[in-house]
Amino acid sequence: MSESLSSASKKSGLAPGTLVHIGEVHEHEHSIMMMNYNSTKLEKRTINSIEELLPYKTTDSVTWVIIDGLKDIAIVDAIGQHFDIHPLVLEDILNTNQRTKFEEYPDYLYFVIKATSLHKGSFNIEYEQISILVLKNFVFTFMEKPDALFDPIINRLNNEEGHLRNSGSDYLAYVIMDTVVDEYFTLQDAFDELIEFIEDDLLTHPSVETLVTIQKIRRELIFLRKTVSPLRELLAAIRRSESPLFDERTKRYFADIYDHSIRIIEAVESYRELISGMLDIYLSSVSNKMNETMKFLTVFASIFIPLTFIAGVYGMNFEYMPELKWKWSYPILWSVFIGIAVSLLFYFKKKKWL
Repeated sequence: MSESLSSASKKSGLAPGTLVHIGEVHEHEHSIMMMNYNSTKLEKRTINSIEELLPYKTTDSVTWVIIDGLKDIAIVDAIGQHFDIHPLVLEDILNTNQRTKFEEYPDYLYFVIKATSLHKGSFNIEYEQISILVLKNFVFTFMEKPDALFDPIINRLNNEEGHLRNSGSDYLAYVIMDTVVDEYFTLQDAFDELIEFIEDDLLTHPSVETLVTIQKIRRELIFLRKTVSPLRELLAAIRRSESPLFDERTKRYFADIYDHSIRIIEAVESYRELISGMLDIYLSSVSNKMNETMKFLTVFASIFIPLTFIAGVYGMNFEYMPELKWKWSYPILWSVFIGIAVSLLFYFKKKKWL
């Protein structure tokens, strides 16, 4: 069965545990990569079905399975049947709108974490749900689409002397999670550069484009906060866990990710405060510009009010207006106009209105 829904609301009415893919459908060939390793051997290959993994259930080596794509529900269903995974966990794997979380079961552990990537040339953040199943000697990683996120880990497996090759499935889960969290620091650097640029632009020549960029950053920070905030809860739950699948030495490594997550969460909160302050500065700048414009127009109007009054009086064309017959009336009137304008300008200057 292969079915996809765009949102969880469209799944209303289906029985709990019904396997339906929810989320964006990525057009690519689904693939399953398997790596089986211990301190002395490493096997990498692409497999066509989950049944090919069954012989590895009886080995003492670690088997890492990467599933690229979630549209093929039969793959997830087969993992559930052959590895005794609860249907509700399988349902969560297929729902890409999950919150970052950690669930503990007697024979396996389930993680959900969000990977981020930044488009080059634009500040558009993409989110990808990474689901991780950790069994005694198996780690299943479910990805929405193929990417190079885990290539550094795969390269590390080539080192026979490396800690990864000589550790269990819990350490592999740590390395996967650490790789995902490290991408947040790349995003943090991008935020630092963009916010610094916006601050300079805001103080020199704020424009509508500046406001658009501020609002865009503000929106991205809201989504990012929803992504990284649950990390603290997830990692705290791992540190409290008494599951036999966790080695105590590995828990210390998870504590390092916990420290990283705190730094990222604090950075996101500081960015939110900076953006709110920048928005206030922008509104103040626009208001100040408006005030300056209104002040100029008010001064300009104030100069012309008495001139308009005099011009209006002598524009009434009454027959008995002696000034209209004077020889020097016109130059005298211009002298009065200029004198009034200059006097008002000096007055406004003295009052520091100009």
